[in-house]
Amino acid sequence: MTNPTNQQRLTAAISITELAAQIAQRHFRRAPDIEIKQDLSPVTVADKETEEAIRAGLAEHFPGEAVFGEEFGRDGDAETTWIIDPIDGTRSFIGGVPLYGMLLGYLEAGRPTLGVIRMPAIGEVYAGGTGLQATCNGAPIHVSRCKSLAEASLFINEGDKLAIREPAVFARLVEAGRLRRMGADCHPHALVAAGTMDAVVDYDLQPYDYLPVSAVVEAAGGVMTDWQGKALGLNSDGRTLTAATPELHAELMELVNARS
Repeated sequence: MTNPTNQQRLTAAISITELAAQIAQRHFRRAPDIEIKQDLSPVTVADKETEEAIRAGLAEHFPGEAVFGEEFGRDGDAETTWIIDPIDGTRSFIGGVPLYGMLLGYLEAGRPTLGVIRMPAIGEVYAGGTGLQATCNGAPIHVSRCKSLAEASLFINEGDKLAIREPAVFARLVEAGRLRRMGADCHPHALVAAGTMDAVVDYDLQPYDYLPVSAVVEAAGGVMTDWQGKALGLNSDGRTLTAATPELHAELMELVNARS
């Protein structure tokens, strides 16, 4: 494909992840062999085969373009590249929890210009990008209009890590909002993009976890930054805030950065 538009890239990304999802689902709830990586996170044959399938699809549609994947690392320029998380939520996948995801995004100058959040086990695919309408299964989606944390439905992702490493922040979060749920991985962010939840506080993420997601959230009209309000990039510290509106985002940022 010569000089593809952002829409052409997004259409191809949706198609590539659709085929790759079939590989992930073939392994789901089949007790795959588990390896432990150097960072102590688990990886399965499903992670590897799924990333290989996505890379093959990208090579077919966009030959020679750079790729950065969780399982097989970087191939080419790190700033203008496709970025892959083949199974976002490997622990959920291993446990048979159907809320594991698949993430694919494209970066230009280190910033995401499109993203796909596919949920293979529940049949949902969220997509969006710069100048493009955010969608779920092809239907337009938009964030909620919630502007107040007191009225917000809030996801606290990676709550176990927060409770241990950021106990004061965790203590404030579990008392915040109108409704709170503990979560993990990409689906809570997708629900903010779809307008059914209002915010997510997340922690200890890698670029392939948050960059494709941020493209979808922003296309849906939401805000996603680090805890300091800075735009997300390859070198962000892995702590993220996702909110439906700037006003809600500002309240969340004040909460997580409050002095204990």
